[in-house]
Amino acid sequence: MALVPTPVMNEGPLFAEVEMGGDSSSSTVRATVVQASTIFYDTPATLDKAERLLAEAASYGAQLVVFPEAFIGGYPRGLTFGVSIGNRTDKGKEEFRKYHASAIDVPGPEVDRLAAMAGKYKVYLVMGVIERDGYTLYCTVLFFDSQGHYLGKHRKIMPTALERIIWGFGDGSTIPVYDTPIGKIGAAICWENRMPLLRTAMYAKGIEIYCAPTADAREVWQASMTHIALEGGCFVLSANQFCRRKDYPPPPEYVFSGTEEDLTPDSVVCAGGSVIISPSGAVLAGPNYDGEALISADLDLGEIVRAKFDFDVVGHYARPEILSLIVKDHPVSPVSFTSTSSTSKAESSSK
Repeated sequence: MALVPTPVMNEGPLFAEVEMGGDSSSSTVRATVVQASTIFYDTPATLDKAERLLAEAASYGAQLVVFPEAFIGGYPRGLTFGVSIGNRTDKGKEEFRKYHASAIDVPGPEVDRLAAMAGKYKVYLVMGVIERDGYTLYCTVLFFDSQGHYLGKHRKIMPTALERIIWGFGDGSTIPVYDTPIGKIGAAICWENRMPLLRTAMYAKGIEIYCAPTADAREVWQASMTHIALEGGCFVLSANQFCRRKDYPPPPEYVFSGTEEDLTPDSVVCAGGSVIISPSGAVLAGPNYDGEALISADLDLGEIVRAKFDFDVVGHYARPEILSLIVKDHPVSPVSFTSTSSTSKAESSSK
């Protein structure tokens, strides 16, 4: 395989594609990961940017496009929301109000627009968003098909560190793997990719194209992505934002706690590292640490079968009589009302 960079025109995003050889009978899928920054606190402008990037990816023949974690709504890097043990500040509460206002309802008008984009450009779309459910926020991935239909969502089941003060926890009902004409697609977000049991649940659902939107730009992230590709015998598509300080509001409106005084407008605060990896562990495109980019590869789906011949973690390499997993995949609600069902029974009895 040869990595062939497409010439960059007018300082536009980098687009790298992989020329695929091999068996012509194996179907291939052109996949693109988007490495770009949110327009923070401006969800309409971020949606406009998403459409521009989606249109460009489609113009290169992309069939599947994956955006980073929290692209719509924003990843609040550097903020503390005024929290310390036993105290929350008024300024932090106002920061959360603004962040809450930037989130989107699912379903809602922004979801409808994303669906329309997917249909317009005839692509499968995997989009990282901040979901607003009443007054609780969730870090969520939305899935859309190429006909413009919203398929469903995955809510991050375990926010990391300080994320837990601003995001709720997803339950087992939103760990989907969608069987589509271009492969079985699912997603795990950032560090929940390091949870072996979550990965195992997704492998058991037959995932083939494993999407990993993230906010982790460290080089060690690449080791996790390679491991998942080998472990799951699947393609791994990891999309991260590339952000400079100037991509966020200036101080004092927005302050990077502990580092603000060391930053200039051009300081890189998230270096990307978006990557596409094959089931054999080969890097097909990326990682890119240079700037905003579209990073693409042709996925030879025959590679999945070849990889599973070596290692099928929930198939011939499993030992269920020794090790097994139970997944509680039903929705969990903190409040249940029985009056509706009781009333219905009473009405039926009186007839």
